[in-house]
Amino acid sequence: MIYDFLVIGGGISGASVAYELADTGRVLVLEAETSLGYHSTGRSAALFTRNYGGPVVRQINAASAPFFASPPDGFCDAPLLTPRGALTVADADSLDRLPPLLMLSEPGEAVIEITPREALDLAPYLRPDRIAGAVFEANVTDIDVAGLHQGYLKGTRQRGGTIATGEPVTALLRQADIWEVTTPNRTYRTKIIVNAAGAWADEIGTLAGARRIGLVPMRRTGIIVDAPDGLDLTASPAVDFAASGAYVKPDAGKLMASPGDATPTSPQDVRPEELDIAHLAHWIETETLIPVRRISHSWAGLRSFVPDEAPVVGFDGNIPDFLWLAGQGGYGIMMAPALAKLAAGLVLGRKDTGQAGLNAAAISPRRLSV
Repeated sequence: MIYDFLVIGGGISGASVAYELADTGRVLVLEAETSLGYHSTGRSAALFTRNYGGPVVRQINAASAPFFASPPDGFCDAPLLTPRGALTVADADSLDRLPPLLMLSEPGEAVIEITPREALDLAPYLRPDRIAGAVFEANVTDIDVAGLHQGYLKGTRQRGGTIATGEPVTALLRQADIWEVTTPNRTYRTKIIVNAAGAWADEIGTLAGARRIGLVPMRRTGIIVDAPDGLDLTASPAVDFAASGAYVKPDAGKLMASPGDATPTSPQDVRPEELDIAHLAHWIETETLIPVRRISHSWAGLRSFVPDEAPVVGFDGNIPDFLWLAGQGGYGIMMAPALAKLAAGLVLGRKDTGQAGLNAAAISPRRLSV
């Protein structure tokens, strides 16, 4: 069989573009791991905020918002978004980092200044002496990442797509306008490859003979700890700390914390460093009133960036029928609906990709070779 489209990677990027393509041709998704969404997708902080990231990312976030608010009929069994809110607090030395956040405010997506007292009411586990200023964004929501990912996978299968796990790609060869995609188990044939391999996208590009896009995987550490006794987290927002980039977020009755680290590493099944965990636990007890009596869970995830931190979506400039869908950084879940529609539109040769206002040149892989 010759597939019309072969997607390499079964995380949120691969699953979403496969879903968009499956209505128009034979789609195969190849995932290297034995489970889908094992790496970045399964380790996301899972917030949707239109004001997160640079200008290009924020534009893509806005284009994804309608899908999250009103997914297709039958896509999921529960809402993809639930209210959360986001609070950013600053100490006396980092107050200058709040005005740029306030400038992002727009109708329907308000970012407002609040008093330190109001910030403490929202997040009582904060230390009063550490808060000199605060801003609040009420419209930030939690994303049901598992529901989103499973919706795309289920929809891909319902539309006739095939998903294969435990199939790491080891070789790519294009002959007579057909790609041969080899794994340890067999060789598949396809007309078009979509490279949605996450942190491994440059390695897949190299197999195809493409120029590397300069993707750098960054390790981010996270832990789950118990909330202070008697604290109801139901209405508590996610909290960003302007001074350090660290954040704390309610998670199923507990608190998830991350230092917001971005340590360059190689593509791998990344694990948290014990020293990073120890530093994070110390930071939590220094900067908040949360006693770290027990760490319920610790993990690390990869966020992969190119130098300008915008995603990379488009056909390679030198290799035929090879489309990049990579470099989503820490924004991949939020951007997935819009980027999937854009990528599918490019694959299908549509003049209108369905994402009005998005600048395809700003995310094209060709910009990286200029």
